[in-house]
Amino acid sequence: MIINRREFLTTSALASASLLLPNFLKALSFSENTLVAQQNILIILQLSGGNDGLNTIIPIKNDLYYKNRQKIGIKNALNLTDDVGIHPALQFFKELYDNGELAILNNVGYPEPDKSHFRSMDIWQTASKSNEYLSTGWVGRYLDEVCYNCNHPTQALEINDMLSLAMKGEEKKAFAFQNPKRLYQTSQEVFFKEILQANNKDQHEHKTTSYLYQTLGETVNNASYIFDKSKTKETTISYPNSQIAKDFKTIASLIKSDINTRVYYLDIGSFDTHVNQNDRQQNLFSDMNEAIKSFVQDMKSNGLFSNVMIATFSEFGRRVAENQSNGTDHGTANQMFFVSGGLHKKGLLNPLPNLEKLNDGDLIYTEDFRKVYATLLKNWLQADSSKILGWKNGIYDFI
Repeated sequence: MIINRREFLTTSALASASLLLPNFLKALSFSENTLVAQQNILIILQLSGGNDGLNTIIPIKNDLYYKNRQKIGIKNALNLTDDVGIHPALQFFKELYDNGELAILNNVGYPEPDKSHFRSMDIWQTASKSNEYLSTGWVGRYLDEVCYNCNHPTQALEINDMLSLAMKGEEKKAFAFQNPKRLYQTSQEVFFKEILQANNKDQHEHKTTSYLYQTLGETVNNASYIFDKSKTKETTISYPNSQIAKDFKTIASLIKSDINTRVYYLDIGSFDTHVNQNDRQQNLFSDMNEAIKSFVQDMKSNGLFSNVMIATFSEFGRRVAENQSNGTDHGTANQMFFVSGGLHKKGLLNPLPNLEKLNDGDLIYTEDFRKVYATLLKNWLQADSSKILGWKNGIYDFI
């Protein structure tokens, strides 16, 4: 049987997933990967498309907010304080806030912000400067640092069909898959077995071809391991039927298994709300709210919530003023949420954005996102944040 490179790459989603980290799957053959007691786990939730932070955490008594947003301004926010509200679809986040299980950092961004989705996302995922172009992600460099002599490189997983730049290191990479069962079922297709049989007979002089065959073989041989681990401790908690809820359910099942994963990555979106923003944001927030509600309940019922943190980010915020289409256009600074039972500081960590001082209609950031990453790396994952990020400007103390 002869197959060319183009056919191999386009035939199945399995190929795109397996190419991301061939060595990862070798590690899955070892059964001694165990979840160490009290080991902290970080879940990064990407709000893709540029979420509107001003309609998420809302200055409910600020006249400038309603002056700039006469049509889309939120008037039924859930009060966090006398002056600050949260979007009404995020009712469970309000409960987390009241319980001391939510921290909110406002006005997060970086110098010389870029309003391109692709470029700004690259900046957030690589932790680069706005004029710096990096080929490795901040989580990927974390993997390079902690797995330099690691026999079981299972420290990072992305619940997606393709791997994000954030998860790619120089030497190590995370592994991406959308659904463990689907990965396993695809790996059992006759087509792939025939390819492997052909590989045993054929000689491949081209290094790329040999690499692809080797990667496929490792994936097929170990896909059942991932699937089995996802079923080790099936949840009794009811999750909604949305994709984000399914993704969180997958993460919950793996956290409760013996896969030694420290970082999970997933996304929801698009939050690119140029038109009819309120309906789009309402629907996305409702899905996110209910998914995280089930996940937190799952973690609490298993005594894990104090060692699990969800950190959210979006590549940028939106303009302060609404546009003519009942939406908002690309802006700059935004807030980040931190959900955990292990927070040292809770609630609003800093003031809301100053609407009286803008840069051509955009918010002026006060908190650098790389300081947040440094905090998560050093205080939560116990890693060398200065070596991974090159960041030496301090950290926060909320964890």
